[in-house]
Amino acid sequence: MATQSQAAFTASLKKYYSFYTGGFIGFVILLAILEQMGVPNKWLGYMFLFATIGLYAGIGIMSRTADVAEYYVAGRRVPAFFNGMATGADWMSAASFIGMAGTLYLTGFDGLAFVTGWTGGYCLVALFLAPYLRKFGQFTIPDFLGARYGGHIPRTIGVFAAIVCSFTYVIAQIYGVGLITSRFTGLEFGIGVFVGLAGILVCSFLGGMRAVTWTQVAQYIILIVAYMIPCVWLAAKQTGVPVPQLVYGYQLEKVTAREKVLNDANTPEGKKEAEVRAILKGKADAAAAALKDPAKAYVDNKAALEVKLNEMKAANAPADQLKAAEDAVAKYPKDVEAAKAKWNKEKGMAARAAPIRAHADMFPGKDDAARNTSRLNFLALVFCMMVGTASLPHILMRYYTTPSVRDARMSVFWSLFFIFLLYFTAPALAVLVKYDVYHNLVGSSFAALPGWAAAWAKVDPGLMNISDLNGDGLVQLAEIVIGGDLIVLATPEIAGLPYVISGLVAAGGLAAALSTADGLLLTIANALSHDVYYKMIDPHAPTTRRLTVAKTLLLVVAVIAAYVTSLKPGDILFLVGAAFSLAASAFFPALVCGVFWKRANKLGAIVGMSVGLGTAMYYMYTTYPFFGGTMASSWFGINPISAGVFGVPIGFLGVIVGSLMSPAPDREVQELVDHVRYPVLAGDIDTRGT
Repeated sequence: MATQSQAAFTASLKKYYSFYTGGFIGFVILLAILEQMGVPNKWLGYMFLFATIGLYAGIGIMSRTADVAEYYVAGRRVPAFFNGMATGADWMSAASFIGMAGTLYLTGFDGLAFVTGWTGGYCLVALFLAPYLRKFGQFTIPDFLGARYGGHIPRTIGVFAAIVCSFTYVIAQIYGVGLITSRFTGLEFGIGVFVGLAGILVCSFLGGMRAVTWTQVAQYIILIVAYMIPCVWLAAKQTGVPVPQLVYGYQLEKVTAREKVLNDANTPEGKKEAEVRAILKGKADAAAAALKDPAKAYVDNKAALEVKLNEMKAANAPADQLKAAEDAVAKYPKDVEAAKAKWNKEKGMAARAAPIRAHADMFPGKDDAARNTSRLNFLALVFCMMVGTASLPHILMRYYTTPSVRDARMSVFWSLFFIFLLYFTAPALAVLVKYDVYHNLVGSSFAALPGWAAAWAKVDPGLMNISDLNGDGLVQLAEIVIGGDLIVLATPEIAGLPYVISGLVAAGGLAAALSTADGLLLTIANALSHDVYYKMIDPHAPTTRRLTVAKTLLLVVAVIAAYVTSLKPGDILFLVGAAFSLAASAFFPALVCGVFWKRANKLGAIVGMSVGLGTAMYYMYTTYPFFGGTMASSWFGINPISAGVFGVPIGFLGVIVGSLMSPAPDREVQELVDHVRYPVLAGDIDTRGT
């Protein structure tokens, strides 16, 4: 009877989401018709954003629940197919939707480390963790740590680690929400962050995991449609073949040829590029020199500008030249600290002054040592993304929601399939956009710059800026600053596609950011309400009080995360990568040893999680310029995003040494390991937990 009930439930879901998909496609077609009828773009953007948020809010309200199992694990009845789709939405965050193609656009081959690592990580999930955690049951990852290793200390460290990595991750998602909201509503970024926060909370506040699950399924449908349409359109526009995955290799050949032309100083275009690079190098070198003695440079440079202005006044210089000199004095930094910030920014122009790096160039560098460092960072990033994927609490929690262990395994398969659809497309989108920029934007006139450039510059000049450095009135590639975080969002505008596609992509990016933010905020709130409040403080708390505490904490954490996001602590992709390294360092050794090594015990888990997470956090703190700070020297040239390459081995060493230095776990714990690892011959027992 239970099987028939589950089958009927699955059939109903397929019917509902089929209607939903058809309705969404019809909605997009309707807006396209309205655009042709002359409805202003601003109103189309509002319709896309608020209609989709309203839809998610409706699902969240209909999924409200007062049942603990429904709130924490969606009643453990989510079919594998839909759990895979929800996991795909939970997984494909703002980093995947907004940042992935942008990273591939900016770094070329190196960006494939994210695609390889994130996709390969699901193999680790399927082999080492998902089925065993589902067999264990319960609600959270700290639940497993507390039961497997005993006592409150492993559970507490697990809660702390879950909060640290999830909070780091959720900042990136709220940043993406703020970026989209501010661009398509005209609000300031900081205000857009808090407005977007409302969209996050309506999905998860009332229904917990139940509401988040069914909202994420809806969000996946929107985000994958939004990602595919502009890419297919671009491919058809450029090549006549609407299958970007098949034709982007031909476009890459053209991009490579264009790169050679722009790098060749003997060609007219290459000569102009070299001229701009020389200007950028001059500014970078001057800034580097000024930073050696900022106080002296501040006084000397200000005095030189004032002397020049007085000389021009005395010589009755032309009005335009005089005004330029007056502006230079007026805009000079007000103090030494402001000047240092300006010079640090100009010092970074050295990267733009370098020749164009070939998109398909593997492990670039001036010499063997530099190429080896590039290769080492590529492999380190792949490692951290793989292991981090298998350790993120908000992803592992999704496998608690399936009806059985078998469904948990099948969920991993469907997760990989739905994620593959986007990841197989991202490299193609990066190349198609680069082709468009190289062939259409580069060489165009500043007098006829497209409106999207000014619009995005207004949102954040660090993401979009085009300046005529050599004064020739034409756009050179070195004069363009395009941040990776806006490549996907600006693609329809760059390619000259109808505005309705821009609205669609914005809705898709919002869906990606909202879906992951929901899962992350729920992870943090559940860790605090279930593992800290219920398991440690008040084990006899009634259901209503437990859920009230969970919802209150969800709101508090969301507001704190929004505030931190408004300070712009780092770019989206770094923050996401940092979360992976932190999760890998804290959880992977303790979880894997907890499943596969009976000798692993409480002291081993405490030492392993502490030293692993501590190492990763220390390395990131000292080597990444948070909030615009300065960086310390790295270890072996490893980038801070790959801190997990140090944290994971140290974590395993801590688990092993700590376990061998203390007595083996008692028999009850070892029987728990047997229960988790081995199936019961009579059938698949559904361990539902309490």
